[in-house]
Amino acid sequence: MIAAAGVGKPTPLVDGIDKVTGRARFTADIACDGALVGRILRSPWAHADILAVDASAARALPGVRAVVTGEDCDKTFGVLPIAMNEYPLARGRVRYRGDPIAAVAADDEATAERALGLIKIEARELPAAFTSAEARKPGAAALHDKSPDNVQRAVHHEFGDVAAGFASADLVRERTFHAAEVTHAMMEPHAAVATWDGEREHLTIQSVTQVPYYVHLMLARCMDLPESRIRVIKPFVGGGFGARTEALNVEIIAGLLARAASGKVAIRCTREETFLTHRGRPESDVRVKIGLTRDGKIVAVECEAVQRGGAYAGYGIVTILYAGGLLHSLYDVTNVKYDGYRVYTNTPPCGAMRGHGSVNVRHAFECVLDAMAEELGLDPFAVRRANLLVAPVTTINGAQVNSYGLPECLDRVEAASGWRARKGKLPKGRGLGMACSHYVSGSAKPVHWTGQPDATVSLRVDFDTGITALTGAAEIGQGSSTVVAQVVAEVLDLPLARIRVISSDSALTPRDLGSYSSRVTLMVGNATIDAARNLRAVLVEAAAAKLDAKPEQIEIVGGLYRVAGGQDAGLRFEDVALAALAKHGPITASGTYRVPTMFHGGKHKGGAIGATVGFSYAAQVVEVAVDEATGRVNVEKVWVAQDVGKAINPLAVEGQIQGGVWMGLGQALSEETRFDDLGRPLHASMLEYRIPTIAESPPIEVAIVESIDPYGPFGAKEGSEGCLAGFPPALANAIADALDLRLSDLPITPEKVIDGLIKRRRERRLAELKRSA
Repeated sequence: MIAAAGVGKPTPLVDGIDKVTGRARFTADIACDGALVGRILRSPWAHADILAVDASAARALPGVRAVVTGEDCDKTFGVLPIAMNEYPLARGRVRYRGDPIAAVAADDEATAERALGLIKIEARELPAAFTSAEARKPGAAALHDKSPDNVQRAVHHEFGDVAAGFASADLVRERTFHAAEVTHAMMEPHAAVATWDGEREHLTIQSVTQVPYYVHLMLARCMDLPESRIRVIKPFVGGGFGARTEALNVEIIAGLLARAASGKVAIRCTREETFLTHRGRPESDVRVKIGLTRDGKIVAVECEAVQRGGAYAGYGIVTILYAGGLLHSLYDVTNVKYDGYRVYTNTPPCGAMRGHGSVNVRHAFECVLDAMAEELGLDPFAVRRANLLVAPVTTINGAQVNSYGLPECLDRVEAASGWRARKGKLPKGRGLGMACSHYVSGSAKPVHWTGQPDATVSLRVDFDTGITALTGAAEIGQGSSTVVAQVVAEVLDLPLARIRVISSDSALTPRDLGSYSSRVTLMVGNATIDAARNLRAVLVEAAAAKLDAKPEQIEIVGGLYRVAGGQDAGLRFEDVALAALAKHGPITASGTYRVPTMFHGGKHKGGAIGATVGFSYAAQVVEVAVDEATGRVNVEKVWVAQDVGKAINPLAVEGQIQGGVWMGLGQALSEETRFDDLGRPLHASMLEYRIPTIAESPPIEVAIVESIDPYGPFGAKEGSEGCLAGFPPALANAIADALDLRLSDLPITPEKVIDGLIKRRRERRLAELKRSA
């Protein structure tokens, strides 16, 4: 069936058939095509100085084609130019169990594994710190010389008059929360295939990345190669969720091995290695203090966040800034103080994960706000409505809000869940909870500033009169290629069948910064509109010449080019395209998008973090049933409404919202990365790391709210991250409604529920004894 053109119509993903039929080739498929087997030797110590690495026996083993160590690369890498402190292979020191030390390329897996066992390492073990508190103790061993106190970044922001705000409050409450570290658990483990052409000194790499451009930059840096001698191709990718929003050591190691072996090398990480590479959401301790008036108006907020960042910088500076920056732009808050600390520890490095930086702080904020609403005798919905923004508005930290659909989101979930009729009236052990959340539609400033456009798309028409869209946007399952095709189809009034999308091949497609911070729909969508309009102008000019008219007289109706108001039947697209080709030859039209400077954020240090062209907004209600005997929490149903600006593809948007809620469910109920007292992972398989199964997955009723953002493509904003941060607090608030028990730690496991109930019984019993004494 040929899909009709149209933004706003539910559209199957353009790559969906390839995936469900098995035609799609993932990196592991490519690795099977005659590549050498790459394997990585990882540190058995959490913290140690490397005194010597002897790989001579491994190099002498028949079938071993290359061995590389830290001596083969003296360049650090990292996603942020100001925070590159990780080597692809450790030099001088290892900082977590699993830190890569050496790597081999061999003819087969058995030889590669045997070679790893022949590499001898002499090391001096150092004291290790596995929690933020341990790492910040006086006298703790420093992981990095530039951070002797193990604090990678301390952030201190204050806006308005916080002290005066609290003084004016009728109710002030403060609580501390702990959120466990979680990881992405994407379907496809990390993998990379690198091919070295020795004659041309050229590297081609295929990887499961979300950011082909950043991988390109880091390969050039670490391998001392001109960027023109590198080609990065992103094949089909089995999920990302932030795990691949920076270059990973496996990609650079694959390149080093390929050059050393002068051939093709494939590294396919095990699930355990993927867990160790990590880059997930950091363990966080969050203290939130809020001041409210008796009618529920927020007059002051104070927040402190301490994040366990792991062994290396990664996205740390950005993450700790997001945690504070996104206290704003959801509600009307004018007095805010934020202190954030990102701490180095001897655990795998954390990075970006869906809802980057916002989730743990939003959980704490919404839980405190809900408890205060109860204490004041106010409905939680009423408290949120008392603090709504009115767009357009500039927040006190310099963020621009130009569309704001949160009021409608609140209305939709309140009505759908039957909140007014059911809240507080459910049977014992059942409860309703709600929360709000939001997220950015792309970071307003790229992490590598070049002055080039934020997004570029090229359209090409040749003799077959098909349209090929070339985009660097990384399709990782979120539907970005389908969005590009839909936008082209909409502007040119064509069926999707005429449009093919080629993405993420640096030899063919324009530069794009990648799929992170939900930037693609807004930025690449706008660039695609620009490109399609430029192509349309060429086609209209050709049609005008054939119809003996002026370009401004030409209209496109139902795919036909005709003179407006005329009686002629018009020209088919094929005829117009052939006429344009006759004049110009193959036609290329490019479009670009640059984030306007008005969206670049406040003037304070770190003000660009959290600044964006558009924010999505979400509200949700969660219904739970809790078994007081076992502590088991069952999520009965979720109602969620999200303001996505405009749903370019409602089918995909609904799926993305459901996925965001589901990931929030995992963090709220079961997911946790854990380490023993030697730094060994206790979660490094899907048996130990508990993501929800279908048995735990509730019905999720989605309402799409469209506020039509004036700066989004056709009004669109992000549609996959904004709802995630609202689920954990909505769940906790529902448990509070069901049991009159407010829990502060994530995940909320059955053990924690039982412990909370026991603690409450003891406290009530002691209170009774005191009253009767």
